Amino acid sequence: MRRVSEFLLVLILALSMNWCSAAAAQSGALCDKKETPQFCLTGAEGGVSDVTAASTGKADGLGNPSLGGERRPLYRLRPEDVVEISFTVAPEFNQTLTVQPDGFVMLRDAGMVPATGLNLLEFASAVEKAYTGYLHSPEVAVKLKDFEKPFFVVGGEVGRPGRYELRSDITVAEAVQIAGGATPQAKHSQVVLFRRVNDDFVETRLLNLKRMLKHDGLKEDAHLQPGDFIFVPQNSISKIARFLSRPSMSMYMNSSQF
Repeated sequence: MRRVSEFLLVLILALSMNWCSAAAAQSGALCDKKETPQFCLTGAEGGVSDVTAASTGKADGLGNPSLGGERRPLYRLRPEDVVEISFTVAPEFNQTLTVQPDGFVMLRDAGMVPATGLNLLEFASAVEKAYTGYLHSPEVAVKLKDFEKPFFVVGGEVGRPGRYELRSDITVAEAVQIAGGATPQAKHSQVVLFRRVNDDFVETRLLNLKRMLKHDGLKEDAHLQPGDFIFVPQNSISKIARFLSRPSMSMYMNSSQF
């Protein structure tokens, strides 16, 4: 009887071990079948899923903006920009240079180097390359000292025609006011906005400032971009006024036409 009991106990232990092994194997299989597990626990340890974080955003048009990859494009040098070049181990070569109209700068003892169209990192690399062989392992830092500020131009029948800095987001109606406002001879209904798209193409847009201001339609106003030109034309009466005597002008004036 005692032997029978011992035999049953051994049999139960063996069955229990086989069941645990099968359960562990099934658990691992289920874990492997999951497509995107966050955690997969086997026994006392857990394996973390192979999920990598999104790469940090890049500048200058690299990366996908919808994924947070693209930031603002880096500034690229233009003629008349002023750059300050500093050398880490050779401060005697520090210099401040102006980009020439042809797009080059003249480096001290290193000659001409192209600058126009390069961002500051690319320009620093070009300077280091120019001094390689002349200086041992040159390390260069470039700082933008002065550059052409964004601007817009207002001409025609305004109080102070000229060029103005574009320091914030402004509209055509606001720009006309900045330029002293329209004169009494201005034709508010046909203000022209010129915008250069490229070297061969200029986009034009006709704006009726009179209607926008009279009917509170400023939502139709256009927002300026750097380099925009606004022209406020002269009305018809002003064009022929110098040919008419003052008493006879009232015969031709009709305010509804302007």
